Amino acid sequence: MSKLQSFFEGVRTFFDDVAMEMKKSSWPDRDELVSSTVVVIVSALIISAFVGVSDFVLHRLLRWLLG
Repeated sequence: MSKLQSFFEGVRTFFDDVAMEMKKSSWPDRDELVSSTVVVIVSALIISAFVGVSDFVLHRLLRWLLG
């Protein structure tokens, strides 16, 4: 068996295994997906607002302290 033939058999085996594992997975329904997406977006907005406010305050504080 050539190296190229062996390579393609390995790739085929990999994708067969991936397909088998994907069938075993449980997928969220639409409502669960939407609620999870909302949680991620809201969390990202809250964290970015916190980082932005912290950056602004620390910047002003350092400008005041350093003159």
